[in-house]
Amino acid sequence: MKIRLEQPEDRCEAEELTRDAFWNKYRPGCTEHYILHRYRDLPDFVRELCYVVETDGRLVAHIMYSRASILADGGARIPILIFGPVSVLPEKQGMGCGGTLIQHTLSLAAHMGFGAVAITGDPGYYHRFGFVRGSEFGIRYGGVPDGADAPFFLIKELQKGFLQGVTSVFHDPDGYVTDDAEVDSFDASFPPREKLVLPGQLV
Repeated sequence: MKIRLEQPEDRCEAEELTRDAFWNKYRPGCTEHYILHRYRDLPDFVRELCYVVETDGRLVAHIMYSRASILADGGARIPILIFGPVSVLPEKQGMGCGGTLIQHTLSLAAHMGFGAVAITGDPGYYHRFGFVRGSEFGIRYGGVPDGADAPFFLIKELQKGFLQGVTSVFHDPDGYVTDDAEVDSFDASFPPREKLVLPGQLV
């Protein structure tokens, strides 16, 4: 297993990998491959943290990071990171590829001087990497009604005390919001796959 920085020639394969990893997982079809494709042209994309796992000359996992910010109650914007999608080929899931990639890039992000990382994800999985509920830092998730707890909104300090004394709210960056027609148009460039409505999907 080889962990390395994504190269320009990896982009199409990385998008295909991301599509395979998320197809019909959270919704019929998926949007994650389009988010990855579009983010590469956005100024908040952190190219230095866009990494892949390669085995036998094939990409089996991929991770993307973006700059973001939390809005403090006093009006200041505090810069942080977010990551995702984190993609692992279905046949390689559960073998440690994704976890190794997350640990490696979080360590790099800390050495680059970033203070904290926020994600929306499964607490049962991400607690092992040191993520805790955002509410433990006094940070609310703007994607739920005001005041409601969001157990899936998680934060990890990369610099101890970076968020000390901060009360704030986090909103997902615009780059993660997709238009269904744009997604369908982009997806038409890939081999056709059936969109299925399955138990456990979010939409």
